[in-house]
Amino acid sequence: MKQQSRRDFLAKNILTGAGLLAAQPLLAAAGAATSNDHETFDVPGSKKRRLGKLEVTPQGLGGLPVVGFYGGGVREQAHVNKLYRTAYENGVRFFDTAEVYGPMTNETQIGEAIAPFRKEVVLATKFGFNVDPNHQNGRGRALNSRPENIRRAIDGSLKRLRTDYVDLFYQHRVDPEVPIEEVAGTIKELMKEGKVLHWGLSEPGLNTIRRANAEQPLAAIQNEYSLWTRDVEKGTLAVCEELGIGFVPWCPLGYGFLAGAINENSRFIQGDFRAILPRVTLENIKQNLRLLDYAKEWGLRKRATAAQISLAWLQAQKPWIVPIPGTSNLVHLKENIVANSITFTKAELAEFNAGLSAIEVAGSKNTQQIMDAMGVEAAPKK
Repeated sequence: MKQQSRRDFLAKNILTGAGLLAAQPLLAAAGAATSNDHETFDVPGSKKRRLGKLEVTPQGLGGLPVVGFYGGGVREQAHVNKLYRTAYENGVRFFDTAEVYGPMTNETQIGEAIAPFRKEVVLATKFGFNVDPNHQNGRGRALNSRPENIRRAIDGSLKRLRTDYVDLFYQHRVDPEVPIEEVAGTIKELMKEGKVLHWGLSEPGLNTIRRANAEQPLAAIQNEYSLWTRDVEKGTLAVCEELGIGFVPWCPLGYGFLAGAINENSRFIQGDFRAILPRVTLENIKQNLRLLDYAKEWGLRKRATAAQISLAWLQAQKPWIVPIPGTSNLVHLKENIVANSITFTKAELAEFNAGLSAIEVAGSKNTQQIMDAMGVEAAPKK
């Protein structure tokens, strides 16, 4: 049997395990680029947060659910338009996507949805996989952060997103075969060309964060972080604070668990990634429901839902933390946004954290194949 490289192994596990490359037809990319006029924005009643030097609203919107990550298939464009325009009307100015979502489908969806107000929002996307639009319906075969693939990725993303720049460009996963200095060098060039304004990393090793930031200052690190996934508190957040890098929690509601969407009676529809999560198996879910009950108890104190408490808790940790809950549901969208108005006093936060520490979460945070691509260090500098 032919031996896989670590890069191929990681990519195969991420893409097949997480279901990021759904077997869905690609939507046609379309639209002319918008003007590259990077005006600051002001949202009434909404205090901005800072990711490095990039100003954003206190909460963003993740794009993965509208490509069917939780089942139900790719959402109709009319629904996506309404969802994103409702978010905009309710003060959200930070939108997150990735080339590999769909693949490429989500960028096309969002490009159309935000076209009327593109210049007023912060748009983030990601690179780092071999996503070839001319091969096998865009299915990726390996991690790839080599310069030529980064350039291919940004040019495709700009076309699908109907823009001529992205505000924030993440390396989706660290490529263990490419020095991060080489990646940063390519990003520098794209910044000089006006195609990228800021950059970040997702799920990197701690040393890779330092090396990347030394080469080209990072705006943000995007890792999984929520009430039931707190490993970033063991090192990543401290490095971000030390270096002045913002932090963007993905999956801040624990795949919907912290919103009350999963219990011991849940049965997942076809295509729903959550069916393989270790923490929602029958042997683990009953213990983990203690965490949901705890969020609900605090919800009664704060006149809020468990989801709102979960998001507000993240925002209370640091002023440079900006969660990006994803949803395809308009009711849930509005519910999430209300979390921006919920605050904790220092005493309340200390009390909350003390109670939280007493609750043991059962099961791994994700499948092993996905976890194998987290915390990876880039290849040594040549």
